[in-house]
Amino acid sequence: MMEIKKQEFTKPLIIAGPCSAESQEQLLTTAQGLEGKATIFRAGVWKPRTRPNSFEGVGEKALEWLKVIKQKTSLKVATEVANAQHVEACLKADIDVLWLGARTTVNPFYVQEIAESLRGVDINVMVKN
Repeated sequence: MMEIKKQEFTKPLIIAGPCSAESQEQLLTTAQGLEGKATIFRAGVWKPRTRPNSFEGVGEKALEWLKVIKQKTSLKVATEVANAQHVEACLKADIDVLWLGARTTVNPFYVQEIAESLRGVDINVMVKN
């Protein structure tokens, strides 16, 4: 579980980063610009889309890029998960915070699947909407 120091409660928790992870260079440049300003770096690895053939993210390889962010900055890292396979991949990559997006939260079956995959795991989970 991410530890938040007592003095950090006096300032806002800032989560920032690109909507979608497109390259390691993009993430590292953005994270370095946010260091000292944000607490958590977020980037979408999987991008659920309504329209077929739209960019759906680069997938698991971007988790390696987030690991680089953790190594080279003081930022915690976060990404959106939509199913148990995403959760497992994020846990293996040592992602600090998971979030459930709007498309996932409207489906109780998805939420239950994710909850079951997190049973016994100590990680912060945020829910959009």
